[in-house]
Amino acid sequence: MNFRQWTVTLLLAVACLLLPSAVLAGPVIGQVDNFEDGTTQGWVINLLGMGTPPPGALPTNVPTGGPGGVDDNFLQLTSLGGSGAGSRLVALNLDSRWTGDYLTAGVAAITMEVKNLGSTELALRILFEHGAGGPPTDEAYSTVPVIVPASSGWTPVTFLISPGDLTASLGSVNAALSDASAIRIYHSPAGPHPGPPVVATLGVDNITAVPEPASLVLLVTGLSGMGVVVRRRQGTRES
Repeated sequence: MNFRQWTVTLLLAVACLLLPSAVLAGPVIGQVDNFEDGTTQGWVINLLGMGTPPPGALPTNVPTGGPGGVDDNFLQLTSLGGSGAGSRLVALNLDSRWTGDYLTAGVAAITMEVKNLGSTELALRILFEHGAGGPPTDEAYSTVPVIVPASSGWTPVTFLISPGDLTASLGSVNAALSDASAIRIYHSPAGPHPGPPVVATLGVDNITAVPEPASLVLLVTGLSGMGVVVRRRQGTRES
């Protein structure tokens, strides 16, 4: 773990202690998918019955080459273009950690690190849907996409998910956020899901639920001040 990752982990741990507690089940501030367990941590494709995806289009855990370098696992998403299963760049998660009430939990953004390994610029969005056990009745997606240039290096990105940052394609934004049955990461320049077929490969790591950015700024400011005091004290002892 590099210094940046260590710092973010520390700040999120403090946030979990200082900010209001989330519900026992569902999203929790500070939860992170870092893929170090060798699995895709519940990120899958093709639950819409479009046929069996080709093996090359399945989400894959890559054991090295993440933002931390050697031995840093990451999730690789691949789409093959054309038509049918595996043609679009998308991954969804139905795990209980990523479904439930985002509003009560106080999760206002989802951050991650991404790397565009392909030759096509990607417009990434997050979508929340409500409607477990059947067709969704509410869907809300990122109004403004995160643009990831072709052949990019690892880049930290933030998806704001407060109601004002999302657009409803079905039902209401609040309903999708307050009782999400699935969350998706997908490529779509136009906005709604599904996006267009595309030939693409995307690395994803450290998917993290975070509070309102202003709250993290306050934490960073406070901890930075504490760090200055510690360094000064250490310097005094050394001198």
